[in-house]
Amino acid sequence: MSFATNALGLDWEKTVIESLPPAAVLLVLGRALMGLLFVSAGLGHLKSLDEITERIRARGAPFPRTVLLIGTAFEIAAGAMLMLGLLAPFPALGLVIFVLVAGLLLLDFWNKQGEARQAAANGWRSNLGLIGGLLVAAAAALG
Repeated sequence: MSFATNALGLDWEKTVIESLPPAAVLLVLGRALMGLLFVSAGLGHLKSLDEITERIRARGAPFPRTVLLIGTAFEIAAGAMLMLGLLAPFPALGLVIFVLVAGLLLLDFWNKQGEARQAAANGWRSNLGLIGGLLVAAAAALG
């Protein structure tokens, strides 16, 4: 009996994987990659707490460390839920709001000049792409 064949003699790869429509495979892969982006970014924030806290403080947010920790916890949890397809519309739409708020706090290109302005504007463009993908993931999960 091969690894892919269960005790009933069914070939798991042929009964499950090959029967999935290509769109479903692409949706699961896309959701997993998008969720991984948020999980890895959130974990990365934990390595730069002081720097990011100061950036949030400089923008005038109250309780910047608390804001960062709550946002980071949400980013990791929602990203993991998206990866696993758990209640997918909710983490996807929550992450849309998260991306918008984080962008307003940290990517204020309208207050910058030169290369810093261009870098922040590029961040916004990337975030718009993420928001588009999150909206597609939410719509697909809603049917």
